[in-house]
Amino acid sequence: MKVSTILRQSLEGKAPTPKEALFLSAAAGDEFDALLDAAAKLRDLCKGKTITFSPKVFIPLTNLCRDFCGYCTFRKAPDEADAKTMTIEEVLRVVRRGKTLGCTEALFSLGDKPEAIYPEMRRLLERMGFRTTLDYLHHACAAVLRETGLLPHSNPGLMGRADLRRLREVNVSLGMMLESTSARLTAAGGPHANAPDKKPRLRLRTLAEAGRLGIAFTTGVLIGIGETWEERIDSLFAIRELHERYGHVQEVIIQNFHQKSDIPMAHHPEPAPGEMLKTIALARLILGGGMNIQAPPNLNTDHYVSYLYAGINDWGGVSPLTPDYINPEAPWPALAILREKTTRAGFTLRARLPLYPEFINQGDRFLAPALLPYVERLSSADHLANTGGLHDRCGADMQL
Repeated sequence: MKVSTILRQSLEGKAPTPKEALFLSAAAGDEFDALLDAAAKLRDLCKGKTITFSPKVFIPLTNLCRDFCGYCTFRKAPDEADAKTMTIEEVLRVVRRGKTLGCTEALFSLGDKPEAIYPEMRRLLERMGFRTTLDYLHHACAAVLRETGLLPHSNPGLMGRADLRRLREVNVSLGMMLESTSARLTAAGGPHANAPDKKPRLRLRTLAEAGRLGIAFTTGVLIGIGETWEERIDSLFAIRELHERYGHVQEVIIQNFHQKSDIPMAHHPEPAPGEMLKTIALARLILGGGMNIQAPPNLNTDHYVSYLYAGINDWGGVSPLTPDYINPEAPWPALAILREKTTRAGFTLRARLPLYPEFINQGDRFLAPALLPYVERLSSADHLANTGGLHDRCGADMQL
């Protein structure tokens, strides 16, 4: 087995096998450089030199959550000072402000099923007229569409078939990080030991149900939380298998663990920059040139430009208004700087919608009919974002 042979075959359209991908994960020196080069070439063949991002507002609908992940600073219990469930008025206030800045996406993030363990959340939902947090999410997404026209994209964690079907009516896309297929990470002492919604089989079930329902779906892997290279590669192949079956995975995020002072894993080491680059490159070869692969620039401010040379074609959501509530210690890069660095690397930066162009082209398959006018209103001729001067308005607002 030779690295050069595997890379040549990848560029000829033959994706590596799991065994070959694991072999590539040991690449070092010149072979490491060759791996990155092959991944970037494959990206260029299928995606060209355009790098996209989604101008968004980040809506943390509720930070109450029944999961206790070792790396999470977002989740709160009802008696904690920062516990918060947003009202519809608060949601709309943020979204309207984002709209004036040229945003097209309303990204909803929230804790997993907090009503399952917190009677306070059950009582709050009951007072508002809802049974579950996902019922309230549906109501919030519908309000955003109706009152602002921005496009909701929700990341609410595990969803069953009925919830997926209902949320599809008010979201142009949905998402849930697979994170890892490693059941080992759910064992005592692992980062998912006290997180019932992080069981790999349950998350894979949600991904498969989304595919069966024709939902454009975002997923990804979280690296550096204790998984092995074999487990990391297995996660990427699990995503590939589901996408080959249903054709619904619109985007795969490669996200690195980021240290925070107030988490159980505060002293756990972050993955080295080279490890992140290698994972991105392997994801490109495993998932193919046509997949949209994203790596967030705010989690590695000193090295994110190098992601371009490992095969990404998207920076993910970037907000001119709201912080990354999942990683509040890591502010978004200013759009002007992101554009400058992307251009200097030889690429063109373009804004997109939370639904990628190839999925807009299949709108009859992936969009609820009622959502088509909202997407068309914000879509450019090539199905990216018609931002109406976003660069001019947002450049000065985004914080370093």
